[in-house]
Amino acid sequence: MTMGTIIRPLQRAEVELVWQIERREVVQEIYEVADGRLHLRPQFYDTREWPDGEPEIYTPILFDCFDHDGVFLGAFAGEKLVAAGVVDARPVGDYPNLRQLAFLHVSHDWRGKKLALRLYQLCKDTVVGSGAEGFYISSTPTRRTVEFYLRQGAKLMARPDTTLVSIEPDDIHLAHWF
Repeated sequence: MTMGTIIRPLQRAEVELVWQIERREVVQEIYEVADGRLHLRPQFYDTREWPDGEPEIYTPILFDCFDHDGVFLGAFAGEKLVAAGVVDARPVGDYPNLRQLAFLHVSHDWRGKKLALRLYQLCKDTVVGSGAEGFYISSTPTRRTVEFYLRQGAKLMARPDTTLVSIEPDDIHLAHWF
């Protein structure tokens, strides 16, 4: 429990609650990969909500993950889902020893309360218990997000997974071996 929240597994009927998470964020800088290294560059945007079409595109992917024994953890403040972490139980194509951390988001007003860290650790526990060696993370390139994963021990992938990089070419592809 973290400051008035309860973290518990989500049921299949609750998967679509992830779109309740308030994604609002002002971004000042993003990371890019060049010459095999991370480079920070200025880029401003004010994210108010989920991008148009994202719930329609990703909801079937999340259900598919759930139906293949994916791990779905939600942090609830009362009845409202305020953060969620999802791990796909299936091996990552080019890295069968890794499992994809498919989703980790915390509502704007709940950031800074260690919910992302707690969810990350709980998701990590499920990966360790499954015999996998770590996470594959296709991270949004925002400074805040990438640096969160780097602080957890993730490293830039020299050779990103072929399928995942084709789906999210602008993401920063990281791995965290445990």
